[in-house]
Amino acid sequence: MPFIGKVILITGASSGIGAAAAEYFAKKGALLALVGRNAEKFEKVLDKIKASEIDLEPLVILADVSIDAERIMSETIEKYGHLDILINNAGFSIQGTIETLQMDDYDSMMATNVRGVVELTKLAIPYLLETKGNIVNISSAAGIMPVPSNCAYSMSKAALDQFTKCVAMDLAAKGVRCNSVNPGFIETDFHGVERDTDEWAAVEELCAQKHPLQRIGYCDDCVNAIAFLADESANFITGILLRVDGGISTKGAF
Repeated sequence: MPFIGKVILITGASSGIGAAAAEYFAKKGALLALVGRNAEKFEKVLDKIKASEIDLEPLVILADVSIDAERIMSETIEKYGHLDILINNAGFSIQGTIETLQMDDYDSMMATNVRGVVELTKLAIPYLLETKGNIVNISSAAGIMPVPSNCAYSMSKAALDQFTKCVAMDLAAKGVRCNSVNPGFIETDFHGVERDTDEWAAVEELCAQKHPLQRIGYCDDCVNAIAFLADESANFITGILLRVDGGISTKGAF
């Protein structure tokens, strides 16, 4: 298996896409450094990994990527000695139009969704250069098209997309790839709506109708894309924004 013994650092790994990616790569024999802020959610992730009868116990780092990038990297290297793959997944959204947007919310989103990614990537580069590793950023279809009442979030993901392409160009000649996965509406807790409720059913139906493939996405859809880009079989691919969005970004607006 291509990920056996590979050191993979995943941020935002306590839930959603990050948690699904952690479980996937653990099953593939990777050595994981998992970053998140919620210890209780991490227990559920670790229980799933242990239930798969996997011998390798991940390194769990309780941290905030917007302020703890140096500690995250130092703990990862202290544990494993090197780094093969960085998956920048941590991020959040606070809804608001330009009229209702609070600047504190804007600053918080930019700190996590952009600055934290930039700093952690910068710290990871010396190690990725040694291993000829790669970076996968988890962005959003919102970075490609406007999404109503998501002004700051869409801006942050557009910035992340441009960062992905710039890093890809900066590091290509040195053998390090950088790509992005841009999901549409994915079934996670990210949206602030409790699942298995009438409210969730209504949101899911509405969003499914907006996607040309007539369904919402699932974590596995994104994890399969992440694994493809992180794998050496994609070694001639860098600087792409892989849209895992049911075709919604082709419409130009949500």
